[in-house]
Amino acid sequence: PEIRRQNSIVKKERAMVRLLTQKYPQLEIQQLTASELEVFEYLTKKYQLNRLENTSAKDTLAQLLVRVDTIPEKLILVQAANESGWGTSRFARQGYNFFGLWCFKQGCGFVPRQRDDEAQHEVAKFTDLSHAVMTYIRNLNRLAAYQELRKIRLQLRKNEQTVTAKALSKGL
Repeated sequence: PEIRRQNSIVKKERAMVRLLTQKYPQLEIQQLTASELEVFEYLTKKYQLNRLENTSAKDTLAQLLVRVDTIPEKLILVQAANESGWGTSRFARQGYNFFGLWCFKQGCGFVPRQRDDEAQHEVAKFTDLSHAVMTYIRNLNRLAAYQELRKIRLQLRKNEQTVTAKALSKGL
């Protein structure tokens, strides 16, 4: 249920991006209303699209359409099962971290028992399942490490194919 809830939030964000794209085909930032600008800035920050001065708002919206998209439920479940030992790891049981997500500020999570002496990362600790799932979906949608996944998902959408865990894994 939490995966479906988080994906529904992403669907709403995507709908907002699509609406702006349709409403302003040649978007200039000054055309946006105050509330539209707030949404635009929120999404560019959330999905880590740092707008360069020479990047148009229209190009930014196109990039948002690539990043603001759902992740198949089965893909999330497989990753959670794999990373957490079917929910038995201490990270999952004590910190809702089913995905092996790291953080890099001292005290942000658990220090792995077998971490190298020079390493600084910790395994992130979340306050609840909602925050953990949201962070995982957001990471897949914004971090460079998952760019290939986003390209495959975009191609599936362009070909009007269903985006599934199986279809994504075939492309990878």
